[in-house]
Amino acid sequence: MSVADPLSMSALELAAAIRSRRLSAREAVGAHVDHARAVNPTLNAIVVDRYEAALHEAELADARLERAGADVEALPPLLGVPCTIKESFAYAGLPNSSGLLRRRDVIASEDATTVARLKQAGAICIGLTNVSELCMWMESNNRVYGRSNNPYDPRCIVGGSSGGEGAIVGAGASPFGLGADIGGSIRMPAFFCGVFGHKSTGGLVPGTGMHPLSENEALRYLATGPITRRATDLMPLLRILAGPDGHDHGVMPLELRDPESVDLGALEVSVVEDNGKTPVDHELLESLEQAADILEGLGAKVQRRRMPELGRGFDLWSSAMALAADTPFRELLGEGQAIPVGRELLRWVFGRSQHTLPALVLAAVEDFRPIIPAIEEQRRLVAEAMALRAQIDAQLGARGVLLFPTHPRPAPRHYAPLLRPFDWVYTAIFNVMELPVTQVPMGLSQAGLPLGLQVVGGSGNDHVTIAAACALEREHGGWVRPPAGPAVGSLA
Repeated sequence: MSVADPLSMSALELAAAIRSRRLSAREAVGAHVDHARAVNPTLNAIVVDRYEAALHEAELADARLERAGADVEALPPLLGVPCTIKESFAYAGLPNSSGLLRRRDVIASEDATTVARLKQAGAICIGLTNVSELCMWMESNNRVYGRSNNPYDPRCIVGGSSGGEGAIVGAGASPFGLGADIGGSIRMPAFFCGVFGHKSTGGLVPGTGMHPLSENEALRYLATGPITRRATDLMPLLRILAGPDGHDHGVMPLELRDPESVDLGALEVSVVEDNGKTPVDHELLESLEQAADILEGLGAKVQRRRMPELGRGFDLWSSAMALAADTPFRELLGEGQAIPVGRELLRWVFGRSQHTLPALVLAAVEDFRPIIPAIEEQRRLVAEAMALRAQIDAQLGARGVLLFPTHPRPAPRHYAPLLRPFDWVYTAIFNVMELPVTQVPMGLSQAGLPLGLQVVGGSGNDHVTIAAACALEREHGGWVRPPAGPAVGSLA
């Protein structure tokens, strides 16, 4: 990879170029800051910039490198590498509103665990990125920062809740970002914006310092992880982020194995075209088959299967989430005091509510029996989800992966998800199963929007799904740079 093109390099390549002094940290960070300044007015992905601070930190990194002389092995692995971070993670001295207007003046006093770990690894944050209101919808839009737009077509959504991350990484203005996923909030933005994302095995990465933080069993459904433009960065970043911190009690020690140890010729691949309930766009199905063909060409054994039980995704996910939650969503919206949902819906009609419509609808239906079942039924459904998890885990074993759509269609137009509010269950089902999943880009549709798929693995086999993602990147190309033009700024 040419050092003259830092906007295409992986984080590992940038780190190596900086350590070998073929590229300064100031040049690496400066290139990404310049590009962010060019594209962000259209994307509204970075909502809290720290461009000048990042450039200063890059100069300090260069000075540290000079002082180290030949002893570069003692330096942090990501010294001088730029990144972005989802605004819902506490970053000391910066806003931590999570898109809630009542929190717009909240300034984080200390770093979230994962933010601190990235800093310790030498990464330099150039800005915080946009989210959906309280991270609970698939379009990144809120009353604090407004709406984010897709780098491939600004008329389309970026996904949520890590939508700002997906957009800025997809635009090429950040080599990687920090996201979180409890129903698809890493994978959907990565899919809609044409990049890689990894939802780790449950309990691998602490969520400490995130707002809002899940409760009880849902701490293990919530996965903090990377969104990257190159698949090869996924495991190194996961190693930096993973491990207990003494605060998030859902996190347990787990050995992360090497993707390069995976024998692709022994891989067992199951291809499932849909969940038996919601049809999938034909171009996405073609991408699924193309990925299967690539892995089969590398020696993997491929079989096509039907799994209609995945069509139960919403029932299983929503029941698990409801059973785990002690705090109603309406109280989260009111910062500890339940909001009057009916009144706020009326205020929304007249454009006077502090909240977005998806947030109000979620608050309105959280106790609605036809949608959210009674506790006894919730327990039965959670038991069903655990049985399905055990079934899939056993089927996949140590060397199996499941190829499955990330979403039924490429990035929809803004607000369109309100008309199809359950399409996100293609990702959510795997959160309650706590299985590792890697989102893989597979080129662009005829309309120029990203295509992609999920690679699902057995519990603890994050290295297997990442190995498959790396193979697909090598054979197919991975991230495709958005076209230059007035919509997203020049990428030259």
